[in-house]
Amino acid sequence: MAASRIPTVVSNPWTKLRDYTPARIALGRSGTSLPTKPHLDFQLAHARARKAVHHDLDIETLGKDLAAQGRDVIVAHSAAADRPTYLQRPDKGRMLDEASREALIALPKPAEPYDLAFVIGDGLSALAIEENAARFLATLMPQIERAGSRVAPIVVVKEARVAVGDEIGEILGAAMVVVLIGERPGLSSPDSLGIYMTLNPRRGLTDEARNCISNVRKEGLSYAGAAHKLWFLMSEARRRNISGVNLKDEAEDLPQAVGHSQKNFLIDTD
Repeated sequence: MAASRIPTVVSNPWTKLRDYTPARIALGRSGTSLPTKPHLDFQLAHARARKAVHHDLDIETLGKDLAAQGRDVIVAHSAAADRPTYLQRPDKGRMLDEASREALIALPKPAEPYDLAFVIGDGLSALAIEENAARFLATLMPQIERAGSRVAPIVVVKEARVAVGDEIGEILGAAMVVVLIGERPGLSSPDSLGIYMTLNPRRGLTDEARNCISNVRKEGLSYAGAAHKLWFLMSEARRRNISGVNLKDEAEDLPQAVGHSQKNFLIDTD
């Protein structure tokens, strides 16, 4: 009698759940190890995450994209002189270098104070900025312009942490600052954009003063959805004179696009 063949790769009974998440679940096994394909997929994802962290922001292309939208752009640099310093000294990424500070202070003052300042920082994923920042602003800005808000020139900062926006907002005299920054890459999301909004920005604020909208990218929160949430938070911040932990995101969700899956794996019986 012929010996029975034992499969090299053993499937996981929860494999169906992978239809609902890019997370590495139900990968199966080969003996006591991962099968070759998911092992190689992991190595590729890890390489992409490392590349995103060390990727140098293409400021020239970003500036052209923003200029095409009619935005004035100022380029600045944090006190972290290079990427290794940025990664090892987060405090330096939270402040401007002296030349950038002096350049912003020397800008002509507006006739009336700015209502809003935008800061774009490379953060831990310049790739996220290149993929999403200009596209998100193209979605958001028409609503801001219809409201008649006075918007400062956009400041693009190299080697930036979120808190550098506080110093920039304070120097520009803006009532509110919105920081677009590349988030720490995940193994399934090397291109995720984070948005932080702070009312009355000034040096010395901590994270409890900010509201955050996360995972803005093609495979995550849509530009329209993020703009909808940010507009709600900005409107409520102005109306109630609060931001951060005192201001909750109570924006209603946008209607789902036609054809978007609304399946729930807990009740799906297919």
